[in-house]
Amino acid sequence: MRSTISVIDFGTSKIVALIAEVSTRQRCDIIGAGTTPYDGYADARWNNGALVNEAISTAIATAEDQARTSVKSVFCGVPGQFSKVYSFEVKVDLQGAAPRVTAKDIAMLFTLADEQVQGIPGTPIHRSPAWFVVDDGKKTLEPLNQHGNELRALISYVVADRFFIEDITQRLLAIGKTAAGFFSTLIGEGMLFISETDRDRTALLIDIGYLNTDIIAVEGDAIIFHKNLPLGGGHIAADLAYGLEVPLDSAEQLKRGFEYGASSTKNSFDVVLSNGATETFTREKVAEILMPRAEEICEAIVQAVKDSGVRLGNWSPVYLTGGGLAINKGGREYLSEKMDRPVRELPRKAVKLSSAIYSSSLGLLDLIIDTKNTASANQTGLLGFLRGLFNG
Repeated sequence: MRSTISVIDFGTSKIVALIAEVSTRQRCDIIGAGTTPYDGYADARWNNGALVNEAISTAIATAEDQARTSVKSVFCGVPGQFSKVYSFEVKVDLQGAAPRVTAKDIAMLFTLADEQVQGIPGTPIHRSPAWFVVDDGKKTLEPLNQHGNELRALISYVVADRFFIEDITQRLLAIGKTAAGFFSTLIGEGMLFISETDRDRTALLIDIGYLNTDIIAVEGDAIIFHKNLPLGGGHIAADLAYGLEVPLDSAEQLKRGFEYGASSTKNSFDVVLSNGATETFTREKVAEILMPRAEEICEAIVQAVKDSGVRLGNWSPVYLTGGGLAINKGGREYLSEKMDRPVRELPRKAVKLSSAIYSSSLGLLDLIIDTKNTASANQTGLLGFLRGLFNG
């Protein structure tokens, strides 16, 4: 049996709508995709709120045309700028003559964490454990039946801005759609693209968008740190547009075509001006304007990681995505040099929309499908109980 799922992802320069068919064997086929540029957001508010409805409607309509179907409800991604991450360490004493971890003990840890998140402004949209530890043992995500005297856990929450949820709900209603639910884009991206092995080592994911950059640290099944920087690839393009006196669209193409590093083979760039004429700029001239902003973004990332308090080991991987540096030749290597550790590209998870600029959309789709499959399985017994706790 196949079902249809539609999702919408709000980037800082584009809105992406996806329609997918999902089978009971968890096979997913993207049958429709719509991408609409818009003015995005800054400081957790729309830059041009009057045009957001039109952008949403156009993206969904494009996806519907490709899929040859119409959707009534849409799952919505909550971007990093409209959410915050909170982590709480909680513990319980194990009971009995020969104490061991029971489902009741695990449930109590989540109850204790829930009590701490209450009162925090916003709406919790995701809850998951980073790790469990029995006494002074090793971290694990499967503590059930382990013997010991004390069970500890680090439980993470993603809390969404109520303004965003209420605003998008109303905007969808205005175009004849309903919001089926709200999910963390950051969680989707981290869980889809970073393997369990890498998450066990604590991994970093850096998504350089158009107007801002999200930095997340992922451990276990949770985000344990998130920082949103008000810097992105759009600032590089704006600098080029101003410094070279070219249209912003032309500056964006310059930014995307720039190659980082001394091994660059591009010595000049041709740009079409607003009057239709073509002007050639040397790589040296472009780099003179582009590199200071690229360096500022990288230095801000390095400082955010230093200030995070997250302990990264020698084997902790760093991944880069988004349209800021990941799509440029030499971009990963440039950031790697600044961070003084290897920076990897995300593994490709889809034939369609495989570019780094769609990684958040694909992660969101995967998170929603996984959540729906878990719910529709209607699992009983201990496994269903635990999965319900972890994904609550």
